[in-house]
Amino acid sequence: MLTETLPAPSKRLLLRLPFDRINWITSSFLIGTLALALTAVPVYLYHFGFDWFQVALFWVMFAACGFSISIGYHRLFSHLAFQVRWPIRLLTLVFGAGAFENSVLTWASEHRRHHKYVDDDDDPYCISKGFFHAHVGWLLFKLHPGHPLDNVGDLQRDKLICWQHRHVQSIAVVVSFLLPTMIGFLWNGWQGALGAFLIAGVARVVVLQHCTFLINSACHTIGRQPYSKKCSARDSLFLALFTFGEGYHNYHHEFQHDYRNGVKPWQFDPTKWIIWTFSKLGLALNLRRVPAEKIKSAEEAACE
Repeated sequence: MLTETLPAPSKRLLLRLPFDRINWITSSFLIGTLALALTAVPVYLYHFGFDWFQVALFWVMFAACGFSISIGYHRLFSHLAFQVRWPIRLLTLVFGAGAFENSVLTWASEHRRHHKYVDDDDDPYCISKGFFHAHVGWLLFKLHPGHPLDNVGDLQRDKLICWQHRHVQSIAVVVSFLLPTMIGFLWNGWQGALGAFLIAGVARVVVLQHCTFLINSACHTIGRQPYSKKCSARDSLFLALFTFGEGYHNYHHEFQHDYRNGVKPWQFDPTKWIIWTFSKLGLALNLRRVPAEKIKSAEEAACE
């Protein structure tokens, strides 16, 4: 019987961090973009002032890439909660890459492993290892060997997904940096191009990534558990506001194949509303919903 060999405990510790296990490429990108967002963006705004076009472009890119993660990467590809026509699949793959959260294959593989081993050692972003680890530490440090993509065989049969996996970094650069820079140049020359690169490109990537990271960290820390207390996942309207409706995480962990996270009609879940709209337009089909009686039963069991 084959067993996985874990790396030996790190011997090179500085400030209690395993520096010999730093994921240098990912860490450099995450820290570098954050540093630019906190320094270059304020300097740009100081010299050139506030431009409503740049703000609008930020939110357009934020929505396009963010919803591509919540609709595409998460509910469509990771959980197969519904099906869509190929133009929607292509758009979510292209703009999802612009979030710089890796390819669908890698993202879905890690997320499926998270659901299977939630709160255990094999959970990639296990909250039991601390808020920092769940939020971003699991990306900064290679504490475990890389896992094979053996749980996304269904996705590997999809030619569009495999194309995105091969070219995800190139697509991400074009979508996140070149596209807004070109739009900014058309708006206001080199000054507009620089502003769009920094605001709709760099700053937007940083904000969007940390909104996604909140699902792994804060959504396992803050909120209520109205459906199940079997794991740390929690429901939070506050967090749903920052995560495209993904803040109803306790429901999601109990009923992961439902296309809805905010299952109540009044709950803020714009992702489910968009998916529902797609279905009415004939762009989405086979939306999976948990029966109301099963949801009620879970709520009653959680109250006991």
